[in-house]
Amino acid sequence: MPELPDIEAYLEALGPRVVQQPLERVRIGSPFVLRTTDPSPADLAGRPTAGVHRMGKRLVFDFGEELFLVAHLMIAGRFRWRERGAALPGKVGLAAFDFPTGTLLMTEAGSRRQAALHVVRGRGALSAMDPGGLEVLDADLTVFARRLLLENHTLKRALTDPHIFSGIGNAYSDEILHAAKVSPMKLTSALADDELERLFHAAQRTLAGWTHRLRQEAERSFPEKVTAFRPGMAVHGRYGQPCPVCGAPVQRIVYARNEANYCAVCQTEGRLLSDRALSRLLRDDWPRSLDELEARRKRSG
Repeated sequence: MPELPDIEAYLEALGPRVVQQPLERVRIGSPFVLRTTDPSPADLAGRPTAGVHRMGKRLVFDFGEELFLVAHLMIAGRFRWRERGAALPGKVGLAAFDFPTGTLLMTEAGSRRQAALHVVRGRGALSAMDPGGLEVLDADLTVFARRLLLENHTLKRALTDPHIFSGIGNAYSDEILHAAKVSPMKLTSALADDELERLFHAAQRTLAGWTHRLRQEAERSFPEKVTAFRPGMAVHGRYGQPCPVCGAPVQRIVYARNEANYCAVCQTEGRLLSDRALSRLLRDDWPRSLDELEARRKRSG
């Protein structure tokens, strides 16, 4: 799922292409993508784009007179920039937005149709779509801590809850937690003061650093390869590969349709975390540490 740095990269690329440009036509390729009927996409035709901005993980196109188009890409949705009037790609094409400068395509890979478009009128209607998560880059330590400790969750869940923090998902939460050297499964209520401070600074550094990097790339070309698995990430998507800090193999736990990637040495004092399914399956056979895991591998080899 595109997260805060990815959405900011889209905005960097879209600004010079669509702002102050009239939206000539909206073409809907999938009936499932449009979640509102009044106003309709036809009401946007001919209107100049006053601006584009981010709302959590959503992109908001402002067409003036409090008329907005809100795009939520969800997990597999992406934007592509093509020549004006480009055809919608077969199975993956959701919508096309034609501007004098080119055509913005909205696509979604896979069979699940989760990406969504809303056309809304009025700032009240727009605000109602905002989950209300805290913008970490705009916060100080006190505000961050207050929001984090409001409810007792695992750190992985707290960071990825859009009602708690804005724009953070599976990928960047892994990177933040690794940079802070804390376990993804640690409860917020169990955080020591120094861990809380490390988490805050790690969140700001990680989000700011990746946003800067992806914005720079978007200045050169439209971001066609928005992915959760990027070279330079420390742990996310790097299961079994060496941690860039200590060299230990990156571990992961899988739960529901999500996963957490972590370094046992840097984050959990060498302990291996277990997901519910594996814990129930293996019970006492579940290795508790990296040393035990390595010993079992040697025996089996």
